[in-house]
Amino acid sequence: MSNTSKQQSAAVVKSPLVAAASEYGIAKVNKPAKQSFILAVFAGVFIAIAFIFYISVTTGSTMGWGMTRLVGGLAFSMGLMLVIAAGAELFTSTVLTTVGWAHNKITVAQQLQCWTRVYFGNMLGAFIMVCMIFAGGLFALNDGQWGLTALKIAQHKLHHTWGQAFVLGIMCNMLVCLAVWMTFATKDLFTKCFIVMLPVAMFVCAGFEHCIANMFMIPMGIVIAEFAPESFWLAANVEPAQFSDLTLVNYIGANLIPVTLGNIVGGAVIVGLGYWLADNTELLGAKAQQAKQQSGTAAKAND
Repeated sequence: MSNTSKQQSAAVVKSPLVAAASEYGIAKVNKPAKQSFILAVFAGVFIAIAFIFYISVTTGSTMGWGMTRLVGGLAFSMGLMLVIAAGAELFTSTVLTTVGWAHNKITVAQQLQCWTRVYFGNMLGAFIMVCMIFAGGLFALNDGQWGLTALKIAQHKLHHTWGQAFVLGIMCNMLVCLAVWMTFATKDLFTKCFIVMLPVAMFVCAGFEHCIANMFMIPMGIVIAEFAPESFWLAANVEPAQFSDLTLVNYIGANLIPVTLGNIVGGAVIVGLGYWLADNTELLGAKAQQAKQQSGTAAKAND
């Protein structure tokens, strides 16, 4: 076989994981809009539940900074497990539809429509949980320390610079999408759930930023700061004025926008298109060579 034939053969051989990612994205885009939106609401609820778990196991911990965050991160991984096991639609993994787009099986318009309905479905689910947690009074647990932990986490997320929030969003969704990418290697549900634990725990431990998790966490802090009764502040022994920067405007400008953009870059571009590029290097080289030859032929014709 000639070298040219070998290159052409290599160009059509696809990684099974890249092929699986492509089909994964195509299935998301082709899902009926109403079904997709409802499943996105569930995903927002699941991620909020995971953050509730995180706050509950880290509040009052005496294990030290690192171990506390590790335990919290492992608890938070339940969110992605629920998304995978229950078949919900999560924005930060939905951005992997770029692999299907790169294979010319999904249009940009289809992607944007899918991303939009999933994003706002996740937002609705997260806010439903904010309302339920506040109405249930969980913020008052442990003499208000649960709510104080939530306030401190939410406030910390608003103190990044725009650039920091963007980069932390990139790194977060690289890990989320790599976790999802690994699940393409197996059909066993238990294995899928197990292998996502460490990537998710790592991004939580490191303080990376996840836009859907923040759709619960920061509004939760805002609601506590605005509507918690005086008894909460007395029990927690803090002044409401300490959290005056927890506002909707600060949340959208300082966190939601840069983190969302960072999550898109980390998942859609670096992981999704990065693996597609690695799988199509030979094909891209062949196309570049073909374009160069056509350019040379056209130049000779003009001469």
